[in-house]
Amino acid sequence: MSTSPDTTSTALKGNLGVASIVFLVLAAVAPLTGMIVIASLAIALGSGGGTPAMFAVMTVILLLFSVGYAQMAKQLTNAGGFYAFVVKGLGRTAGLVAAMIAVVGYNCFVAGAVGTSGFFSAVVFESFTGVSTPWWAWSLGWVVLAWIFTRSGIDFSAKILGVALVVEVLILIALDVAILAQTGFALDAWAPSAWAGPTMGLGLLFAGTAFLGFEATGLFGEEARDPKRTIPRATYAAILVIGVLAVVTTWAFVSAMGVADAQGVALDHLAGGDLVFVLSDTYLGPVLTAVMQVLLIVSLFAALLALHNSATRYLYAMGRVGVFPARLSQTREKTGSPVVASTAQFAFSVVVAMLFAVAGADPILTLVPAFTGLGTLGIIVMQAIAVVAVIVHFRRQRDPRWMTTFVLPGIGAIGLWVVTALAFANFGMMAGSEDPLIGALPWLLPLAAVAGLVIAVVTRSRAPRVWQALDQDLDKVGLEVAVETPLR
Repeated sequence: MSTSPDTTSTALKGNLGVASIVFLVLAAVAPLTGMIVIASLAIALGSGGGTPAMFAVMTVILLLFSVGYAQMAKQLTNAGGFYAFVVKGLGRTAGLVAAMIAVVGYNCFVAGAVGTSGFFSAVVFESFTGVSTPWWAWSLGWVVLAWIFTRSGIDFSAKILGVALVVEVLILIALDVAILAQTGFALDAWAPSAWAGPTMGLGLLFAGTAFLGFEATGLFGEEARDPKRTIPRATYAAILVIGVLAVVTTWAFVSAMGVADAQGVALDHLAGGDLVFVLSDTYLGPVLTAVMQVLLIVSLFAALLALHNSATRYLYAMGRVGVFPARLSQTREKTGSPVVASTAQFAFSVVVAMLFAVAGADPILTLVPAFTGLGTLGIIVMQAIAVVAVIVHFRRQRDPRWMTTFVLPGIGAIGLWVVTALAFANFGMMAGSEDPLIGALPWLLPLAAVAGLVIAVVTRSRAPRVWQALDQDLDKVGLEVAVETPLR
């Protein structure tokens, strides 16, 4: 097969350290977006004044899970991320099921991010200039820019995302400090009376949503400087940074509103989505609030770029082993970026977004909740399957480290499956819509699982070499698999 000079390799390249990977992951989490959108929903619809406690609980759950994840990452480095973990622990069939769920989840998430970035860009631009612009034009512009960044290599993306992340975090810290200086932090936010109640489960669900993306550390293992050490450290660091920032920031929010009144105040601002901007205007002033609005756009673009990088690597990994067309595994020789998979991923996202634009639908009421919500759920399910795979893998090895390979990750697994159940039961609320069609979207994930099973059966019978390659040399950095009969 002939290839262009840009795509003559199938090996990823990179020199990412702990900080670079943490930047990539935290950019996908988008701290500023998370606090403006997710924290507001958590306070209004979840545990109200007790929301900081829910973020603290989720931080502990994910840290416990990551104990086992870190042990697995030391044994396995692969751009397939949790797909590779599931293959290692539960076998090829389960790995393909998890991969299909991950592909659906990440690709839908990026489609939602395309709509979100375009919508808020148009809103902020109009607030500053008074000129109304179509959201889809902004979406296309951000996609083109992100695609150019992706071609420049993962190292370049990490630098750009690192700058964006630092500025996002600084504005949140500034707001936290301003509230602390003027009101102090309310200790009664931690009292059981503040968080215990019928909405506690939903509060935990929203808290879990704020962490989505931390698992992407494993996707960059082949581009890490020292993956056996870098990936575990980056995972712990990412969870701790997200958790501490979310706990402190939501604690500041409920302290400013009053723990007892926080839920009511947040509900009053839910429709307008301006709760954090109102708090910022009060404690930081209108100038810094305007800066925060601009930073929100930067945060959304950073999230789009980072989520796209994650989605691309699942397509790349599936192409490399021959399950998807092998062309998806081709990388740009100069930078090692998976440019073919990147182009395919953005093509899907743009087509989805433009269909909504042609239909004249409001993206924030249709595209964003539908596809971001489905992407969220898909990633949660993938995480829950992966943690089971990690535990099973170490039990099969009869690993003597029961605490780090069974007990602690087992507790984390229980927590993740609880969040999964809550996500299915409350999908409509998590997606921000009561539309029955949106409420039925979670059934796409079981369909993706069935597709994974079908692909497993067909691959095993029609392409035995591909089937055998699925669990061979999983831990080989820069792995290149030659496949004569890939499924297309």
